[in-house]
Amino acid sequence: MSVLPILEFPDPRLRTRAEPVRVFDAKLKQFVADLFETMYAANGVGLAATQVDVHQRVLVADMSDDRKQPLALINAQILEKEGSQVYQEGCLSFPGLYADVTRALKVKVKAQDLDGNEIVVEAEGPLAVCIQHEMDHLDGKVFVDYLSSLKRALLLKRLDKQRKQAASA
Repeated sequence: MSVLPILEFPDPRLRTRAEPVRVFDAKLKQFVADLFETMYAANGVGLAATQVDVHQRVLVADMSDDRKQPLALINAQILEKEGSQVYQEGCLSFPGLYADVTRALKVKVKAQDLDGNEIVVEAEGPLAVCIQHEMDHLDGKVFVDYLSSLKRALLLKRLDKQRKQAASA
């Protein structure tokens, strides 16, 4: 397994729409293993293939404290959304930034597993947020797209300031 480089905003590749996975083979399994290793190494709870410059509909998540509940969703589609929640989201492509985003409280998702078998996942709360966030990446959307233009500008200004401080340190 290997840790992959994570694209950071405003890299234009983050806006690329991912293509469906058509081949379920050892290469896909290795890629998913690398996604998990990359996510864990970065202390993330979710990661989409788009964030590592692979434009296929693959996402991984693990909301557990002990990192023992890995979830890989391939070609995921949301079948149902229910309710609403505001959750403070962060993103590995926006290191150190967080913002309140409104998303569905519950989602029912149809996807495929690593062998191409159809699975249905019902998620609620933080896991539902994570799945929606990562699926957005696969559509070329990022969480700041949900913010008002003022909030987005303030957040991006803060990101720029953090990067300048890090560069001069």
